[in-house]
Amino acid sequence: MGCNYSYDNSENDFEIVNNNHNYLIVKKDSNKKKTEVFMKSVIDDYKILNENSKNFKKINPKSKRKEKYPLVRLKPQKNNIRQDKNTINQKVILKNKLNSKKKEITKKPQKKIIKIRRKEINPLKIQYLKDIAKDSYSYFYLDNTFAVFKSRDNILYLIYSTKDMSIISYNLIENKIIIEIKNAHNELIINFRYFFDKINKTDLLISISYDNNIKLWDVNKWECLSDFKGINKNGYLLSACFLNDNNNYYIITSSYSDNSELLKIFDIKGEKVKEIKNSGDDTSFIDVYYDIKLKKNYIITGNIGYVKSYDYSKNELYHIYGENDLEDHCSIIINNHKEIINMIESSGDGSIRIWNFHTGELLNHITATKKRLFGMCLWNNEYLFVGCEDKTIKLIEIKSGDIINNLIGKNKVVLTIKKLFHPKYGQCLMSQGNKDNPIKLWTYKK
Repeated sequence: MGCNYSYDNSENDFEIVNNNHNYLIVKKDSNKKKTEVFMKSVIDDYKILNENSKNFKKINPKSKRKEKYPLVRLKPQKNNIRQDKNTINQKVILKNKLNSKKKEITKKPQKKIIKIRRKEINPLKIQYLKDIAKDSYSYFYLDNTFAVFKSRDNILYLIYSTKDMSIISYNLIENKIIIEIKNAHNELIINFRYFFDKINKTDLLISISYDNNIKLWDVNKWECLSDFKGINKNGYLLSACFLNDNNNYYIITSSYSDNSELLKIFDIKGEKVKEIKNSGDDTSFIDVYYDIKLKKNYIITGNIGYVKSYDYSKNELYHIYGENDLEDHCSIIINNHKEIINMIESSGDGSIRIWNFHTGELLNHITATKKRLFGMCLWNNEYLFVGCEDKTIKLIEIKSGDIINNLIGKNKVVLTIKKLFHPKYGQCLMSQGNKDNPIKLWTYKK
């Protein structure tokens, strides 16, 4: 590769510049503004520029004589460029660290949320511990005779009724009565249901009386928000529950020996919204189930002879579950921890039946005893505690259908069983027998 060159008498008029790959011979004019650039290839470093040049001397690469302006090969400065990039990157990283530290200093300290893992204990080690509410009173053959729940202000409540128609609010952690509402109803209080109002962040409770009246209570203030009077004029009201439909809250009531044979739906102010035909059966138990996948509400009723479900949005019967027995169905639980939604019901003939909720297919029939079965409680989705007429609480393994334990603790006929977590005792059971039998606490014993 050749090279162009230029001549000038002045030694200061030329400058050799390295651009990593080529040498640039720069000629300056007299004003030192305009320049002419002649490029010298690296390959021609040791060649003679031009033999015809008069004032440029031949360059001998082997000669040790120092020329005044020798063309010296300079090494590329790639490493230096890399070092510059690395230093720039390091500076950027340092700036980012400093900025992040400043943000951390300005941020407010956040409280650490500690999650307590509640290990499921062996249900075979559940034993009777003590009586709690010795003045409690309940009505024969019904479930949900008391309510137990943790309120929004972290109070573990036990709500029960007495023989003189009073409602007792009991603090299970401090073991003391919070309030006693005397003469809350005109006749015996037979049922309680709890519900948390997410919109107003209020703990709500309904009390159901044998006088066919329902009262809606604000648990945090213990104010009566609504009084539903004379719901069933031709019969009795034995059960009721809450239903949440698009953040609108309703109370659904059952009918027993009522010629109208209707499920009645009220808003929380006491105004009747609609009615659903109950297919001609008396109802002693009622509950609701919300299917998350289908986004639909269903009403479930325990009747004489059959268990039934209703589509709330369509106001019509969904399924009938039954084997043509003429016994009461006193309690119903929905177990939806698997793909198939299981419905478990206890019967007056001493049987436990497990149904496919959406198809009505009978999945299992467990003959537990010849005595009546009442309230139930699931334990770890594998076991079932069931109250019995023989004054025991039976522990049934759902998969095998075997009775693996009988809890005995000076019971009468066991009507209601609830599971709770007590800060002192851990996972516990609470049960209530019929009439003037105290509420009992069952807990794990090592």
